[in-house]
Amino acid sequence: MEDASPATFHPTCRQALGRGLYLGAVVALVAVAAAAVVAPPGWVWAVLASGPPATGALLGLVLGRCTGTEVSAGGIRTRSVFAGDVAPWHRVVDLRAERRGGRTVVSVYLDSGASVQLQAPYDGGLFAADPRFELKMFALSHIWRSNRFGGLPG
Repeated sequence: MEDASPATFHPTCRQALGRGLYLGAVVALVAVAAAAVVAPPGWVWAVLASGPPATGALLGLVLGRCTGTEVSAGGIRTRSVFAGDVAPWHRVVDLRAERRGGRTVVSVYLDSGASVQLQAPYDGGLFAADPRFELKMFALSHIWRSNRFGGLPG
């Protein structure tokens, strides 16, 4: 199993687009509120209202490929734009799908009692929906059980 290529899970394009739009909309709200004090010309309002969501959507699509989860014979590695963490299989005691803030996420429980929320896969409403979440969760569970217990019966 050491020679097998790692399985990777990334946010779907829709999830990455949704996250970028959400962050861009928050930036647009702050920019419009700040501009209300200065009262700029009309064209500036249009740029402040539409520029950040459009930029956020593009950045979400590009940076969405940088985040995710990589599963290999060595363990589970989470990757994000700013950080990453590795949990070797011998430290993983449980893997669960849990509801957190309107989403269903995968949490990895370690022997130290700590839990790590994976960057992907996840499922939620609207843009956060992943129609293949259950299949991805099953694959993660199967890989974990195979590495933890030496394979599944049957």
